[in-house]
Amino acid sequence: MPSHPNGTPNPLAQAWDARIARLLELLPRRVGDAIAWLRAPSRRWVRIPAALLLILGGFLAVLPVFGLWMLPLGLALLSEDLPGMKPSLERAARWLEDKWHRAVAWWRRRG
Repeated sequence: MPSHPNGTPNPLAQAWDARIARLLELLPRRVGDAIAWLRAPSRRWVRIPAALLLILGGFLAVLPVFGLWMLPLGLALLSEDLPGMKPSLERAARWLEDKWHRAVAWWRRRG
């Protein structure tokens, strides 16, 4: 767990881990189990190449089978091995969530 210079755990990294845990509960069981398997510390040798392939696939979203869904999944997997990414990913997730809620509110006011 990444920590602040004073040694306390980074609250954004903790929030990211909690967000991932909540999202895994929403996935179909087989998919969630596969991702949970990949997140185990001993699976680093599989997780890093899988994360890099998913990130690459996210950039190839214009092709069939590939999609933008692959990019955040790849980044989330990679953050298991590069914990410094977790605060940035949590900030980005909060920003996207805020924009989504604003867009939904705007759409509802419109109609």
